[in-house]
Amino acid sequence: MSTGTAHEIRCRNRFDVLRRIYAADEPVSRQEIAAATGLSFATVATLVGELLDAGVLIEAARQYSGGGGRPRARLAVNARRGLLVGVDVAETSVHFAVFDLAMNVLAEFERPIEQGTVPPEGTSDLIAQRVRTMLSGLDRALDDVLGFGIAIPGLVEPERGVSVCSPCWSWKDVPVRSLLAERLELPIYVENPLMAGTVAEMWFGAGREAANLLVVTLRGGAGVGIAVDGALYRGGTNSAGEWGHSCLVPDGRLCRCGNLGCVEAYVGTTGVAATLREVAPGSPLPAGDDDQIVAALGRAAADGDPDAVKAVEVVARHLGTGVTTLVHLFDPEVLVFEGSVAEALGPRLLAETERVVERQVWARPGREVRLRLSAIPGNPVSRGAATLALQGFLNGINAPGAARAGR
Repeated sequence: MSTGTAHEIRCRNRFDVLRRIYAADEPVSRQEIAAATGLSFATVATLVGELLDAGVLIEAARQYSGGGGRPRARLAVNARRGLLVGVDVAETSVHFAVFDLAMNVLAEFERPIEQGTVPPEGTSDLIAQRVRTMLSGLDRALDDVLGFGIAIPGLVEPERGVSVCSPCWSWKDVPVRSLLAERLELPIYVENPLMAGTVAEMWFGAGREAANLLVVTLRGGAGVGIAVDGALYRGGTNSAGEWGHSCLVPDGRLCRCGNLGCVEAYVGTTGVAATLREVAPGSPLPAGDDDQIVAALGRAAADGDPDAVKAVEVVARHLGTGVTTLVHLFDPEVLVFEGSVAEALGPRLLAETERVVERQVWARPGREVRLRLSAIPGNPVSRGAATLALQGFLNGINAPGAARAGR
């Protein structure tokens, strides 16, 4: 049963309606939406009316029944209503994406970040300049953008739009929203990558079929996004999911957080590269940064290189042990792996991790959970950040009767 204020319930129901329309391969009717969501036809009709009034939906077709009755309008997202921007500020790069309202990628760009001190003002300048350049390349303007979402690693306060602290740089209480708003004058939504990636899965991935979902992100850092009963779980300080800094191996490897044996030190990119060096100190795999080493490891394992296969098996043992704890704690229906490590090591990592989880998990939950690689195209975090901007725009939609816009 839905709980919360009337506005919160209305927003959740509106999201659910729109998610069903995104999930459809073709325009859908109000009756089909009601059947898929479990909402009453009257509720669906009201919500659809609001979305039509806001220009978010269009009546794309009409379906005539064989009995000669009134044709049913079939609905689709109005891709031309406006643009959404999503930015993923990762440990080693920034990824930009511009979407239309149907969440088609219109433009994207990725830029490396130099390690060390990253000044907030300079980073804000870089982001604003790149967004303007991308919009100009599309012959579009800031006025066409409905919202801008950005994911910043570390602890974030979305309500204030502040990066409280970042493990990558010396950021403390950085007013990200204010810095960007000064440069872009857009509605800006700030989140961390774990939450953003999970939102993407809830709207466009495995969350469409699972109300209880875990999204494990494996890249420079490691963490887990959590959805319970179809809602994002944030915790008391929006820091739920910092699983990467829980202890996996007592007195194990030094983690960048300063503790020993953290999950991240074994399944993040640096940890995976370290495992390869331990398993095969004479490996001929290309030298380079950790991302390049992990990518090369994935290619070599796919080709059957024995050292690479052994290294992936060791990584999977660590990952499976950590994931087993998550399964015991949350009993999810689906657990999704995303991020550069999951992409590089792919099906072999998934299969080996599944074997570990099946062996270690207690009783029934482990046999019920489904482990998957993310099937979301492109960068899930950028898509999730843009989706958070979409949610913010939808939250501002007025009751039926407002003037139709952007049609």
